[in-house]
Amino acid sequence: MSDSRRTAPDLDETDLALLEQVEADFDVNLETIADELDLSKSAVHYRLNKLKEEGVIQGITADVDPLALGLELTAITDVMVAHERGYSEDIGENLLALSGVEQVYYTMGDVDFVAVSRVQTRDQLNDLIDRIVAIDGVNETSSKFVLGEFENDRAVSSNLTSEAREAVLDGDGSS
Repeated sequence: MSDSRRTAPDLDETDLALLEQVEADFDVNLETIADELDLSKSAVHYRLNKLKEEGVIQGITADVDPLALGLELTAITDVMVAHERGYSEDIGENLLALSGVEQVYYTMGDVDFVAVSRVQTRDQLNDLIDRIVAIDGVNETSSKFVLGEFENDRAVSSNLTSEAREAVLDGDGSS
């Protein structure tokens, strides 16, 4: 599980604008970003490197369409577990290690974990649920099947609330 109490780096409006640009299209060249932000290419390059070093930009990834790979069945599975010392870390990592599982969330309330999975067929989903239930400490699962998805660009910087944006700019953005 990632540590949610990281200290936020010192960011300014230009850093946030740069993040919005690269989140929208990381393939855009430095010259285009420099022109849009009224910066030099070297300033853009320096700021991008600084954001990488500070862990704000965590990597460069391709946005692969799951439907292009035939992954048409999406399931959201609630996972209830036995509460033993260290269970959250162990079970969360075991869930995430399963092929087909895209995301795992440790939650509070009646459900301990939520796993989001993508597979091609019902047989693959049944196999995945069997593998989830086989994890030591998992007591019960309940799955929901997605009938349709709304487009989500997963942009973090352009989706900040005004309060969160202010906290980031004031240096109080630690979670």
